[in-house]
Amino acid sequence: FAYQSAAVKIAAHHLNKRGGVLIGDVVGLGKTLMATALARIFEDDYHLETLIICPKNLAKMWEDYRDQYRLRARVLPISRVTQELPSLRRYRLVLIDESHNLRNREGKRYRAIQEYIQENESKVILLSATPYNKTYLDLSSQLRLFVPADQDLGVRPEKLLRELGETEFIRRYQAPVRSLAAFEHSPYADDWRDLMRLYLVRRTRSFIQTNYGALDTETGRRYLTFADTSRSYFPTRVPRTVTFALDEQRADDQYARLYATAVVNGINDLSLPRYGLANYVAPNAEQQATADERRVLGNLTRAGKRLMGFSRTNLFKRLESSGQVFLQSLERHILRNYIVLYAIETGQPIPIGTQDAALLDTRLTDLDSDTLSSTLDLAEEVDADATEPMDEQSASTLATEAQFRQRAAAVYQAYTTTYQRRFSWLRPALFTKHLATDVQQDAQALLRVLATAGAWDASSDTKLAALVDLLTVTHPDEKVIVFTQFADTVLYLTAALQARGIPSVAGVTGQSDDPTLLAWRFSPVSNNKRHSIGPQSELRILIATDVLSEGQNLQDAHIVVNYDLPWAIIRLIQRAGRVDRIGQQAADILCYTFLPAEGVERIIRLRERIRQRLHENAEVIGTDEAFFEDDMSDQQLLDLFTEQSGVLDGDVDSEVDLASQAYAIWQKAIEADPSLQRTIPDMPPVVYSTRAHQATPQEPAGVLVYMRTAEGNDALAWVDEHGTSVTESQRTILHAAACEPDTPALPRMEQHHELVKQGAQVIAEEEKTVGGQLGRPSGARFRTYERLKRHAEAVKGTLFDSPDLHRALEELYRYPLRQTAVDTLNRQMRSGVSDDDLAGLVLALRDEDRLCVKQDDAPTRAPQIICSLGLRHDV
Repeated sequence: FAYQSAAVKIAAHHLNKRGGVLIGDVVGLGKTLMATALARIFEDDYHLETLIICPKNLAKMWEDYRDQYRLRARVLPISRVTQELPSLRRYRLVLIDESHNLRNREGKRYRAIQEYIQENESKVILLSATPYNKTYLDLSSQLRLFVPADQDLGVRPEKLLRELGETEFIRRYQAPVRSLAAFEHSPYADDWRDLMRLYLVRRTRSFIQTNYGALDTETGRRYLTFADTSRSYFPTRVPRTVTFALDEQRADDQYARLYATAVVNGINDLSLPRYGLANYVAPNAEQQATADERRVLGNLTRAGKRLMGFSRTNLFKRLESSGQVFLQSLERHILRNYIVLYAIETGQPIPIGTQDAALLDTRLTDLDSDTLSSTLDLAEEVDADATEPMDEQSASTLATEAQFRQRAAAVYQAYTTTYQRRFSWLRPALFTKHLATDVQQDAQALLRVLATAGAWDASSDTKLAALVDLLTVTHPDEKVIVFTQFADTVLYLTAALQARGIPSVAGVTGQSDDPTLLAWRFSPVSNNKRHSIGPQSELRILIATDVLSEGQNLQDAHIVVNYDLPWAIIRLIQRAGRVDRIGQQAADILCYTFLPAEGVERIIRLRERIRQRLHENAEVIGTDEAFFEDDMSDQQLLDLFTEQSGVLDGDVDSEVDLASQAYAIWQKAIEADPSLQRTIPDMPPVVYSTRAHQATPQEPAGVLVYMRTAEGNDALAWVDEHGTSVTESQRTILHAAACEPDTPALPRMEQHHELVKQGAQVIAEEEKTVGGQLGRPSGARFRTYERLKRHAEAVKGTLFDSPDLHRALEELYRYPLRQTAVDTLNRQMRSGVSDDDLAGLVLALRDEDRLCVKQDDAPTRAPQIICSLGLRHDV
């Protein structure tokens, strides 16, 4: 596709110039293919081998791409980076898929990847359809993987600096104004747009349709054209609703019992002490604790009270998912409480589970939060004679306190023997007596909820019955993918559908041995696996958590079912994007959402009560407890319920990157007037024009200058009538230049050419940024240049001063190093080479033409003014 080719060119420029690129196209536009092409280009042209770091569930897919496109690459699941990266050999190109998962700079995985990239001076390709969630710091966290916080980037957060003034900014933040650290203080989108133009390639579905899609006049649909001239049409996403009964007037309505006020209040009023252990640490705990215990106590403090909010909201999420799964989660929670009580009452160490809030984030894991004290649900692993295993069809097999206590004692014994190393341990004496009280009260409150709910009867599950009807009556023969947030719901639905004799059904979760193989069995055509997957092993129905909502091709299907409703609209959009991809043959993507038959108002009321509870708790106890990912408005819920078109399109508010936008402007211009493709390139340099402009203090009259710098960079400047720079925002300047084809030209201002000169000087000053030109301060080129410059100054006017030394310095500044030179210089600098010997080595490499990669036209390149546009207000 033409749009992919253009994106790869832009991405290659960013990767060469800045050492990294973020490919952020929305779901389904081919980020994986573009990244593969980019890696292959850098392998062929620069002999770089690639390390691909990806979520575990995407490893097999990437291995398939690696083999198919013959990449010299290694695929490493992100779950293995802390173990393997410290000793892994050097890869000069690192590709990170789903890079938005690396938002937490304090995480062990983040630090391991960052250190590997910095130590090996690797170039970086980041892939993410959702580069940031709620804060621009998500972007900077990803950039910090390969961009030092204080590196001179050549751009500044102009809007923030205009508001504060440069002096006040430096006084307040003590950060270089042209650094990533400076941008991290800016809340303004314009500043971040200017930063991300250096690194980001991002297009939306509507942008591709408008700028690259052709219109089929017979059907009114837009399409792209494959190399073999076949067409790929853009389907329409059609929201539909599946309703299930929820009748409060019926005593036997299972869902009505669970949504009852008593149940909602019971969950909202939980203390959740196991997730807020820092609140119960005794005043003298530090003095009593051993060194190991002090380390564990420190982790509790860092976790704070945020975990309590995650635990509470996850319980309500599971209630919205499935009644059986909700009750199953309550049982686990009660059992964990009694394990803690058993330890306290017997004076034995308390097993401390996860205190990492990220593991409770349903974007990152589909496990129940109470299975996360280790990588497995140990309480269900333990073979305790006291109780029977939990029945898949009936939650509430452990209905009494006595049964839970008996099971807890057996589980605790297994924890202290077989599974001891999977936990941290703290003595009860390190906590106040309130811990036991609150744990007991929570357990009893949840027992009352279980008693109110009763045993779950899958045969009377109205929501499950509605799904069965959808799969067997509405769409009896078509492929359907059913999404849910939780692994437990997948297991429940898979077992229930198979029990009803529905064939070709499988479930996939984050714990599945091979999620990619299941994706291939469900969608063999789109994954080019028809030759290896026969009809007998093909799947018609796939039930999956969001482990399959990222990175997989599932477009053999066109029906998506949201069995539960995420609290973020982006999750629904991503799910639709799994089937709304290149190669989809259906005209419509059907997106079903399950909602109570009585209307969506009950869900809205429930969520509002939870938000209010979290808000009140934050005010009362000062916690940072907050529900993240809560961006779905009430109106969006209502739009889903009323099946409003466009609610799942997803990119209405998204922006494309500046380079793609500029490229699209040019493409549309030459399509409208093909003669421009000849006349524009034939125009002489320094061509100029002038048009009328409505001046404001923020957008004064003056001149816009387009210049190609000595380094081959395209740059724009805007100076006012006094020659003062108005803004460095390239997007703002590009938009200011917009005019219609019939806009009349005006005579130039008297000082036009002088203002052009001032604009060119503004651009030239920006181009002198050594940090941006020489790469990272930790890189071989930067360090060699700095040491050689220092050496040249030291020997100036002596016998050791020579023209060759200055020519070598100039070449180091102008041209990238050959890879063999990088290796040699790094090795020598690690061994402690002196400045004098380093200078001799550089001169020797230069004499042998082994120092720099010189472009043929680079030595004679000079800054070139391409054109200028005057903005006059005196007409």
